[in-house]
Amino acid sequence: MSFPVAIPSKDKHMVTLHKEGPLYILHMHNADNRFEAAFIAALNQALDIVEQAYHSAEDLEDTALVTIGNDKIYSNGLNLEHAMLDVTFMDKYLALLKRILTFPVPTVAALNGHAFAGGFMMAIAHDYRVMRSDRGFLCMNEVDLPAPLAPGMAAIIREKLAPHTYRNMILQGHRFNAKEALEEHIVDEIAENSKVLDTAKALALKWAPKAKSGVVYKQLKDEMYTNVVAKLTIPYHRLAPKM
Repeated sequence: MSFPVAIPSKDKHMVTLHKEGPLYILHMHNADNRFEAAFIAALNQALDIVEQAYHSAEDLEDTALVTIGNDKIYSNGLNLEHAMLDVTFMDKYLALLKRILTFPVPTVAALNGHAFAGGFMMAIAHDYRVMRSDRGFLCMNEVDLPAPLAPGMAAIIREKLAPHTYRNMILQGHRFNAKEALEEHIVDEIAENSKVLDTAKALALKWAPKAKSGVVYKQLKDEMYTNVVAKLTIPYHRLAPKM
C-alpha cells in the first residue's frame, strides 16, 4: 500500500494515515473532529489498514499507532445533533472506544489541543497520551450540558484515573490544563506545540517493540479491561430510556 492514505477519499478526506518506519500516524482533520457516523467509519477504515498490515506481516515487527488532531483541537466530542438523529450512532461510537482500548499494538494520543467529552474519551482509550503544554484543556462537561454517561464511557475513565481525579472531572466538569493533567497522571508527557507530535512519536517508538508479542499484547489488554469492555458492549438502546 502507498502512503499516505486519504480516507474515505482524496476528494473528501476526514483522516490521513501515514507510515514512518514502525509507526502509523493517523491525522484527524474533519473540522473540529466531532464524532458522527461517517467520521467513525473513516477512523475504522484507517484502523483496519493498520491491523491488517500488522497481522499479515511474515514476522512480528515493532508497531505502534499515533493519533493527532488539527490546529488547536484534538476532538471536540460528539456531534450531538447527528447522534440524536441516528439511533445506531452510540453503539458505533462505543464500539470505536472498545477497539481503541484493546487495539493490538501500542497507541499514543498526541493531544495538539482541546479534547472535550467524547474527544477526551477517544484520548483516554489510548495506552499513552502526550499533551500540548501551552494551550488546550481536557474536560468531560456532561454535568453542564447536562447529559449522562453511558456505563462503558464512565468505566474507561474510572479505570484510567485516580478516584479524586474522576470525581473532579465528572462531577465538577473541571477543565484540566497540561500541568494539571500531568500532575494527575491523565497524560504521560507534555510538550510545546511544535514538539507534541515528535514527543508522541518518541514515546510510540519506545513501546513499539511490545507489539512483537503478537496476539499476547491484545490479550493482556482484553484481560486488563475486562469489566470496561463488558460495559462498552451493552447496546445503548437498552440504556437510553433510563438515562
